[in-house]
Amino acid sequence: MTALFRSIGSEFLKILTTRIWWILAIVMVVYVGATAGGLAALFGWISQNPDQAGGSGARGLPTGDQLQPLVYGFATTVGYVFPVLLGALATTGEFRHETLTPTFLATPRRGLVLLAKVKVAVIVGAVFGLIAWITTLAAGAGVFTGFDIATNLGDSDTWALAGRGILAMALWAAIGVGLGTLVTSQVAAIVIVLAFTQFVEPLLRLAASFIDVTASIARFLPGAASDAVVGVSFYSLSGGAATDPLEWWQGAIVLLGYAAILTFGGYFTSWRRDVT
Repeated sequence: MTALFRSIGSEFLKILTTRIWWILAIVMVVYVGATAGGLAALFGWISQNPDQAGGSGARGLPTGDQLQPLVYGFATTVGYVFPVLLGALATTGEFRHETLTPTFLATPRRGLVLLAKVKVAVIVGAVFGLIAWITTLAAGAGVFTGFDIATNLGDSDTWALAGRGILAMALWAAIGVGLGTLVTSQVAAIVIVLAFTQFVEPLLRLAASFIDVTASIARFLPGAASDAVVGVSFYSLSGGAATDPLEWWQGAIVLLGYAAILTFGGYFTSWRRDVT
């Protein structure tokens, strides 16, 4: 137990003494804040100017109490890429800068080191989630107030939404560690994360949404599982096949499964190899 706590302290030190965590945090705040605030303004204007927006153009857009969860949920819907990147970079950086060598000399139990890295990533991912949700709640609620739309900040459902979103962000950080363990090249890990989260999965989910069978399978994609954890998805605006999403706890299990598969795969391949 003492060795685990020592390893956890070491992993915290590795992350906090680098610039990558606060750079990613700043970019995340700007990104999710601008997205949430911009969409809140768009939806607010449309809700107050339906004639100018055009009946067909506004059709299918969220209305009423659907607005707030969708806007606030962008903290996780678009922000999850940042804890993934943090987890992947924190792990691949060990291989790139060869810091694993002194780490394994100090703590020969490699499984313990990896466990500590996952635990720290989950905590830091949760902190990223907290920051992201504070940002979208502040940006979204501020814009809603300007349009005289209820913010629902006093609603317990809003805070439950935020809690589940923070959980999803924490699990995404664990997925990032697993990916970084399996794909040790830092450049390759970054390319995989950005390509999959920003292009591949969105296209897959959109294409799969028009057929019941594929839509049912697409629920188990990591992004779809993450949306299920939060309880809101921007992809619901696209229409398509009517398939019930996973329950929030089922989505959490799916994300945990992805993290476990990637981490164990990396452990039995690259993590156990000789480090020079």
